Amino acid sequence: MTGPVHLIHAPELSDVAEYAYAAAVSPPARLVFTAGACPLDAEGRTVAPGDPTAQARQAMANLTTALAAAGAGLADVVKTTVFVASSDRADLVAVWQVVRDAFGDQDPPSTLLGVTVLGYPDQLVEVEAVAAVREVG
Repeated sequence: MTGPVHLIHAPELSDVAEYAYAAAVSPPARLVFTAGACPLDAEGRTVAPGDPTAQARQAMANLTTALAAAGAGLADVVKTTVFVASSDRADLVAVWQVVRDAFGDQDPPSTLLGVTVLGYPDQLVEVEAVAAVREVG
């Protein structure tokens, strides 16, 4: 890997988790912290009320756009936190699969949380990330 992000897989820990257990950032690197990417369209409307997987796809598209605006991409992500407004584990698993699929072979450490409510009307999903990009210069 030529970037500053180094994912660490701990063979002593279970391989059930579909993510690295840690990540390290090598200098020189610039850290990028995103706000939670929400399932909003360009007009600020919550997409797909009641459908957590469709909302996860929109949130990941919005996360990708936010990262690009900061000069980063999904391959630069060091850590994610995924929030799902549901107490149903099946909803969390479905959202997680959308997030994992978006990252492809990149498997940054992540935390998946079921929460009571999120900020926008009808919002079920939010994804925030920390990325690291090598400074060119």
